[in-house]
Amino acid sequence: MGRILVMVAALSALWLLLSGYFDKPLLLAFGGGSVALATWLAHRARVLDAEGVPGGVIPGIFGYWIWLITEIGKANLIVAREALAVEPKLSPKLFLVPNPPRTAVGKVTFANSITMTPGTVTVDLREDEILVHGLTEDLADVESIRDMGERVARAERGG
Repeated sequence: MGRILVMVAALSALWLLLSGYFDKPLLLAFGGGSVALATWLAHRARVLDAEGVPGGVIPGIFGYWIWLITEIGKANLIVAREALAVEPKLSPKLFLVPNPPRTAVGKVTFANSITMTPGTVTVDLREDEILVHGLTEDLADVESIRDMGERVARAERGG
């Protein structure tokens, strides 16, 4: 029952945030109906499990998001500097980094975080490691990506 309430709260908040309709009763009713239908379908499809609604990740994920936004900003500056350079110092590189998160949600969060960071792309997600493509030496920093994985692992443990 707890997972259903979490899903209803999350879907309702998302609908309100994206629609912006707080004062139109008919549209609020349609939004409530769509949340109820989506929740019923998810319950019927049996996807409201620990992986579909990862409640354990919620306490630690907000701090991780703030840190990730900062890292995305830094990587944007590096990529912009190279894109605007007269002679860019591109040095594409494939490298492996450990994959410390234990859950599927943690592993996917880590892989997506790498890909969201400009200049790096997750090429292959394996059980214990991730194959990453980096655009420059600065972006192909194994230690900083390893730190990202450790932060995701801490977030999935709830702290």
